[in-house]
Amino acid sequence: MLKLANLSVQYGRFEALREISIDVEKGELVVLLGANGAGKSTLFRTISGLHKPSKGEIMFEGRPVQGKAPHNMVQLGIVQCAEGRKLFPEMSVYENLKMGGFVHRKKKNQLKHSLEEVYEHFPILYEKRNDPASSLSGGQQQMLAIGRALMSQPKLLMLDEPSLGLAPLIVEQMFNIIQEINRNGTTVLLAEQNAYAALQVSNRGYVMENGRIVMEGSKEELFNNDEIRKAYIGA
Repeated sequence: MLKLANLSVQYGRFEALREISIDVEKGELVVLLGANGAGKSTLFRTISGLHKPSKGEIMFEGRPVQGKAPHNMVQLGIVQCAEGRKLFPEMSVYENLKMGGFVHRKKKNQLKHSLEEVYEHFPILYEKRNDPASSLSGGQQQMLAIGRALMSQPKLLMLDEPSLGLAPLIVEQMFNIIQEINRNGTTVLLAEQNAYAALQVSNRGYVMENGRIVMEGSKEELFNNDEIRKAYIGA
């Protein structure tokens, strides 16, 4: 579904990403592990069309898509749930979700169906649909951010650090929901520092350091790798 070939990104003389090559097959849940500053968010923003690569290729469903505008990427089915949630704090939960479906705003029945699916995944959002986003707890805000992304009906959902700042019990619930979204047919690319939780739900993964891919493998291979366990799991 997604193929990156030798993708590089430069800010002036600084090379933020260096020859990144990854593949994500349809239906997979792939994790991108890396510490803060490894380049995960830059990679996601480049795939989304927010940054332009200095070289390399981005292929989606067999077609080159680098250089397309971010809204065109969303229309193609590539949707990012950004780190830090980026909600509209004074708008209601319902209004935030409605904004997520903006590119499909003329398809009323489709939006209604998407909204029902989001409420099915996150019943608390239905209960709080008229409350401002700023009134939600951290976990509920993350649910809203993911729900808003789902309103665009993504083929590929990119989740950037969804567990950041959440209590362990909420993290477990969040990853269970992400796994459920994947099982329902949405391909997921998950950027995470929480390697233990992410590897539990993934099919396989890549490890990123200093803007480069330094390792890849199945979840079992990564989980059992001593260097990965020491660096990201603390065991």
